[in-house]
Amino acid sequence: MPPATVPLSPEFEKAIADSKKLTSKPSNEDMLELYGLYKVGTGEKFADATPPGMFELKNKAKYNAWDAVHKEGISVETAQSRYVAKVEEMKVTYGYDENKVPETVGA
Repeated sequence: MPPATVPLSPEFEKAIADSKKLTSKPSNEDMLELYGLYKVGTGEKFADATPPGMFELKNKAKYNAWDAVHKEGISVETAQSRYVAKVEEMKVTYGYDENKVPETVGA
C-alpha cells in the first residue's frame, strides 16, 4: 500500500488498472521495469526495504529493479509518468482488453 502522503495521479492509477488487463504475459524485463517504477512512483522508500535472501531469486530481481530506478534519482512524479508510458507501450506489445477481468500482472 502506498504511503498516504504520496498523491497518485489519475493517469498513474489508470495505468495500474490497465496493467492488469494485458492479454498476453509480459517479459520478465518489462515486468521488472514496471515494478521498479511502481515502487518509486508510490513513494515507497528504498532505504526501508529489507534485502532478500541469497536464494530468493524472484525477490532479488524485484529488489534490484527497484534499486536501479531508485539510483536514477527520479521524482515520484517522473516515476509515475514513466510507469504510464511503459504501460501504454506494453498495451501495444502484449495486447490490451478493456473488458478483461483484471488479473495481477506477473502472478
